[in-house]
Amino acid sequence: MKHKNIFLFAVALIGAMSLALSARSPAIETADPVRLRVDVDRTVLSADTMERAIVKIGLDCVCLPRHELRPPVNLAIVIDRSGSMAGDRIAKAKEAALEGVRRLAPDDIAALVVYDTNVQVLVPAQRVGNGGHLEQAIRGIEVGGNTALHGGVTRGAAEVRRNMEDRRFVNRVILLSDGLANVGPSSPDALGRLGASLMQEGISVTTIGLGLGFNEDLMTRLAQRSDGNTYFVENSGDLPRIFAAELGDVLNVVARRVVIEIDFPVGVRPLNFVGRDGTIRGQRAELTLNQLYGGQEKFALGEVEVSPSRSGVEIEIASARVSYEDAFNQRTATLTAKRNVQFSGSRAAVIGSADHKVQADWAANRLAVAKDEAVALVDAGRRDEAATVMRERASELRAMGILYQNRALEQAAAPARAMADQVEKDGLDNTARKIFRAESAATRNQQSSSSR
Repeated sequence: MKHKNIFLFAVALIGAMSLALSARSPAIETADPVRLRVDVDRTVLSADTMERAIVKIGLDCVCLPRHELRPPVNLAIVIDRSGSMAGDRIAKAKEAALEGVRRLAPDDIAALVVYDTNVQVLVPAQRVGNGGHLEQAIRGIEVGGNTALHGGVTRGAAEVRRNMEDRRFVNRVILLSDGLANVGPSSPDALGRLGASLMQEGISVTTIGLGLGFNEDLMTRLAQRSDGNTYFVENSGDLPRIFAAELGDVLNVVARRVVIEIDFPVGVRPLNFVGRDGTIRGQRAELTLNQLYGGQEKFALGEVEVSPSRSGVEIEIASARVSYEDAFNQRTATLTAKRNVQFSGSRAAVIGSADHKVQADWAANRLAVAKDEAVALVDAGRRDEAATVMRERASELRAMGILYQNRALEQAAAPARAMADQVEKDGLDNTARKIFRAESAATRNQQSSSSR
């Protein structure tokens, strides 16, 4: 009897241990983390006429089931300590970095890199543990000379690479700078190429520009080309909040290495992407994203030209295939979806089929592109043309909003007209230019509202 009780106890203990291990397994606790949709701005198109339509490939990402099940993070924090960071800026940067470290788990990996004229690794990539070594290094940061921004990011990425063989990790560099890149490669194109190469490796770079002295073209290009977030922080007191928001995204990655392929049938000609960079070859379009965050939507918008068809005809307008790596179990998954449209001679049927959300997403990205165009025109001394671009977008959105009874489009038109008046009258001062760039980048990257 005694031996029997011991045996039953052992069986129960093993069962309890198995349940505990299962509860810690992301693969068991999570279903597919991504859902795919193909939507169009109208499901009914006008018959017997060449039509233009907007195709939206939407990726809905599920929230993490429990925080402790998230994939571990492989992070490099890169801080500008050049002379312009003296005083409150470096104090707030250190406070923000400390807040970020406290949000990490003991098994996460973090590195700390600082740069001025030279680049220095204060803490090589290693497990966070209790965070004491990182906190001590952060508190000891002091300001120095010029700004070797490219070198700082490159060294931060090198620290991240040290642990990339373990595919469980979410790989990210967070860069904070208040200045220009004046040591080493310093052009937006050079930093854009660096960002694109890092994205190919699976590393995203988030850029945080502080104050009015940094190069917003450089910072946004680096972030966009690596599929990272970008921020403009005018007041250094906002840095802790921004770091917390950014870590919220980094600690919430559910999928990565995302490839979107869209096939269009004969009679549907893909024209361009709106808001994102992608490639179009014949009847196929493709783009890539580095990481997807739980609880958020990421999407691609494509404009297409549709050949005339008779009333009553139904056709497939697009089919999509999305492949990604599940961040929980490192397995590759593939999703497919398609969308059909009908043709009608009824104007009411066309208007009634409008998808207001697709139209609003398209409008926001059209305005984001227009802001970037306006900045380039103002830089070239063509202020009137910049104002014209913004007014044309405003008129386009207002007319579309009235036609399809979409209030979101009409509401977006009013600030666009105000922007046009501002550009025509005053041009773009340093603050306004940075706001234009940051807002455009956040919209085109579909940066979550909580992290803007």
